[in-house]
Amino acid sequence: MRQIDPDFLALPLRQLADAALQTARDLGAEHADFRFERVRAETMRLYDARLEGSIDSDDLGYAVRVIKGGTWGFAAGIELTPQAAAAVAAQAVEVATVAAAVNREPIELAPEPVHADATWVSSYDVDPFDVPAKDKVGLLADWSADLLKDTRVDHVSASLMAVKEQKFYADSAGTVTTQQRVRVHPQLTAAKVADGRFDDMRTLAPPVGRGYEYLTGTGWDFPGELARIPELLAEKLAAPSVEAGSYDLVIAPSNLWLTIHESIGHATELDRALGYEAAYAGTSFATFDKLGNLEYGSPIMNVTGDRTVEHGLATIGYDDEGVAGQSFDIVKDGTLAGYQLDRRMALMKGFGRSNGCAFGDSPGHMPIQRMANVSLRPAPDGPSTEELVSRVERGILIEGDKSWSIDMQRYNFQFTGQRFRRIENGELKGQLRDVAYQATTTDFWRSMEAVGGPETYVLGGAFNCGKGQPGQVAPVSHGCPSALFRGVRILNTVQEGGK
Repeated sequence: MRQIDPDFLALPLRQLADAALQTARDLGAEHADFRFERVRAETMRLYDARLEGSIDSDDLGYAVRVIKGGTWGFAAGIELTPQAAAAVAAQAVEVATVAAAVNREPIELAPEPVHADATWVSSYDVDPFDVPAKDKVGLLADWSADLLKDTRVDHVSASLMAVKEQKFYADSAGTVTTQQRVRVHPQLTAAKVADGRFDDMRTLAPPVGRGYEYLTGTGWDFPGELARIPELLAEKLAAPSVEAGSYDLVIAPSNLWLTIHESIGHATELDRALGYEAAYAGTSFATFDKLGNLEYGSPIMNVTGDRTVEHGLATIGYDDEGVAGQSFDIVKDGTLAGYQLDRRMALMKGFGRSNGCAFGDSPGHMPIQRMANVSLRPAPDGPSTEELVSRVERGILIEGDKSWSIDMQRYNFQFTGQRFRRIENGELKGQLRDVAYQATTTDFWRSMEAVGGPETYVLGGAFNCGKGQPGQVAPVSHGCPSALFRGVRILNTVQEGGK
């Protein structure tokens, strides 16, 4: 079982927290919390098996958030002395005191059980920061070189992102948590120019809450996937352009995760639904009056928010308000059943308790309501992807994500992908090009006729979900099975582009 790194525990975490929280109490704060973070991130990029660049960053600091007079106050610092932490707390209280003059909504937080001296470490085997950089570059270079040996590949881009996030949290109610989580995202893209046409083919391996073992055989077969890339790329370059129209779609998890993210994940953040989050990518059509009555999708649609699933990018032991990770319903049997909540939003709308969705991406940012691992559940005895394909007379199998667009209400959208396979009379007949599917959120999810079984389920996701002002990024996963959708509108992207 992995332990939190000793060098993080050796920092004066409790001394700083005690000084900050006591100062906030002495100055009349009704609530105070202290969050110390160290976030180490590494990114390396290669082009044609040669290193283009590598970045290794280390962000360390702490933040104090208070409620005084029903108003938020926030301040951050980097000096690791109790005196400096007390001064940061005083600054946070001063911010709240000044802001109270313009505050029209008193801030209160939903109650939360006290979690004293709780520790949590994510599920991984090999810390990627313990692996020498030359070994990581060497592995990516070897994979790239193997692809370049094939005449069907002209160029290869490769990258690896790794993050280790360590957090210490304490609040005036008595909760104290210490956590460490690791995540990695390897990616390779092969490109080819042939007969005046350019295209590329990317790996489908998702980013995950694992360690370096993910690249060496645990959780994904990279050599097996890379061996198929040249043939897939050649087939894509030679493929005919799609004829626009209505098609039945079998969508694989490697594509569907992003549609879930944009049309369900963001749409069911309660701050968006209430209009508090509007400047960054809009609000939501799934307004609070629709809770319990909106027919979000077909009756087989069951979506959960989950902060506990193993290897999830948004998986935590405790969020940035001291709330334990939970799993909860968002869509139940096709009907909107819940929202993602932080402690303020939970109390405002009578939920009683937060479901653990507060997150700040650095010590310099105040926590805001962020997305859980929002996932579409498989059918316990559901079909395989091949069985779903066999049910289609005229359709397309879609794999891998690429570009996307959605409106400010999370309602009208279109998505493209990496690989499109034509389906005729229940059989796959080769690839297509220039495909995008377009729908409204509710029409799309209501057209879902079948979801695959557990063996089709994959946890996809991204490191960089954006939200807030100042902007913050958060890692998040979305699991789903393969699924069958009837009568979805397909666009030809070349024709739509006027070419």
